[in-house]
Amino acid sequence: MKENSLLQAYQEQPNVWDEMFHQNQIRPEYRNFVSAIEDLPAAELTRKDELAKKLFMSQGITFTVYSSGEGIEKIFPFDVIPRIIQHQEWLHIEAGIKQRLRALNIFLKDIYHQQFIIKDGLIPARLIYSCPQFLREMMNVDVPYDIYTHIAGVDLIRDADGQFYVLEDNLRTPSGVSYMLENRSITSRIFPDLLPKNNVLPVKDYPDLLFRNLQALGNRHVSDPTVVLLSPGMYNSAYFEHTTLARLMGIELVEGRDLIVHNHYVFMKTTRGLKQVDVIYRRVDDEFLDPLVFRPDSALGVPGIYAAYRKGNVAIINAMGNGVADDKAVYSYVPDMIRYYLGEEPILNSVPTYQMSDPDLRKMVFEKMDQMVIKRTNESGGYGMLIGSSATDEQMADFRTAITDDPRSFIAQPIISLSSTPCYLNGVLQPRRVDLRPYALYGPGGIDIVPGGLTRVALQEGSLVVNSSQGGGSKDTWVLGPESGAASG
Repeated sequence: MKENSLLQAYQEQPNVWDEMFHQNQIRPEYRNFVSAIEDLPAAELTRKDELAKKLFMSQGITFTVYSSGEGIEKIFPFDVIPRIIQHQEWLHIEAGIKQRLRALNIFLKDIYHQQFIIKDGLIPARLIYSCPQFLREMMNVDVPYDIYTHIAGVDLIRDADGQFYVLEDNLRTPSGVSYMLENRSITSRIFPDLLPKNNVLPVKDYPDLLFRNLQALGNRHVSDPTVVLLSPGMYNSAYFEHTTLARLMGIELVEGRDLIVHNHYVFMKTTRGLKQVDVIYRRVDDEFLDPLVFRPDSALGVPGIYAAYRKGNVAIINAMGNGVADDKAVYSYVPDMIRYYLGEEPILNSVPTYQMSDPDLRKMVFEKMDQMVIKRTNESGGYGMLIGSSATDEQMADFRTAITDDPRSFIAQPIISLSSTPCYLNGVLQPRRVDLRPYALYGPGGIDIVPGGLTRVALQEGSLVVNSSQGGGSKDTWVLGPESGAASG
């Protein structure tokens, strides 16, 4: 029972799955953690909360918000209470993500080559060809080891029934993994003894796994292929992450102006002259990568890099053109892809998704708009979205007009309640909604997923929007090891 004053004030929300509590009882995976903090004076937990903020500040753990029209660098909000996942539950998540990525990867190869899935009538050709992220330049381009989705961030939510649902797949340049690593680092500082006592599985192997996968993609017969991380530069919202990952992998962080293409090979400018580059982990979007092929006004890319890639002289991670697989309108076909390509039933649920290009579905959604989340198919970061339950009549009318004008660019989904976890805010525990983004690495040796991921929190009371750009924060994600014991870190 909730006997401690810290816990007594906590109110579970009706019809919402609470990650820590069930009918005023502490869930088994949280019991060790709660027993460790329940005797802490409120002043001590507040001190730990303040220490976490100072550590984030001193280490420059930031992101940039552009929604106001000017870049504002902010400290990434962090909650000290971890989100804890049982081992068996994690095994289910892990198996489901691996299955999903295998199918999506085959889909990308198929859609850019034979297009059997279109010929067999499972996906309409018009849906693919109308996708802004479908790159005709990638047709019949062979990619190393047939891997397109080297790095993926799959967003999961838990509904009121306790089941996990895939909300969306991020297969282009998924961000946030540096915050997963920093959250664990901060937690180990403020709760140094709790990670081993709780048998928490480590996430610190992510940079090493990523680096090994990147090196394995180099096609020159050299023992130490040159790997670089290509960043748009310091004004990008995820620049902290770019610098962190380059440092942890021990590779050069470069911008487009640091690279040059000569005879269809990519070289990095160094103080000792030009050095050939074998693998590029790019955080620059497709359209800005090569001004000779895509946007001619791009100053972020490298002229000629597409031709070097097409000839197989450099590996680019993730592959170009992946956006066709994480288009929100294509999302509803992923369960069919799993059955079609793998001959398996989906392990993870998908959220019911309605294509606004279908007149009957559009009519149904317009009638039930207050029960729907409506999203633009190619927006991210929580932008271009309407949550019907909290929208005004004027906002709904604007969306109806926009959907009627361009139905292909919108999908609708029933509002999923999103599970909540206790957060330590203003000296008390308060429920806030969360999602989970595990990070999967697909290399020549298979798929690796570090146990955990980024738990994002909607810090505004009652909000369902967890994106940092919309006022969200994050917390450490603990995946418990099997009963036999495991290391933490």
